Amino acid sequence: QVKLVESGGGLVQPGGSLRLSCASSGSIFSRYTMYWYRQAPGKQRELVAQITSGGSTNYIDSVKGRFTICRDSAKNTVYLQMNSLKPEDTAVYYCNAEMYYWGQGTQVTVSS
Repeated sequence: QVKLVESGGGLVQPGGSLRLSCASSGSIFSRYTMYWYRQAPGKQRELVAQITSGGSTNYIDSVKGRFTICRDSAKNTVYLQMNSLKPEDTAVYYCNAEMYYWGQGTQVTVSS
């Protein structure tokens, strides 16, 4: 069906920036509501950001002003720009479409 492939994770220092990408297959990408989730060890997976087909966005309070979700319909890709990263942002980040399709996850580690 629909495949989601994340990329862009890695190790960064506190205060650094990282951009995650999620490339999707399917003919109706432009109509999907897209999400970024994250899960830290021992914690429940939490919703981080959302973007609708119309471009409206929502964020969890802890990342507001630091993270930006956007989409490029021509490339069937959604992005998560992460700035001013903190150690507590360390987690596996997952791309999600329509609260149904999941990517494999990409590790983000924020440490000095």
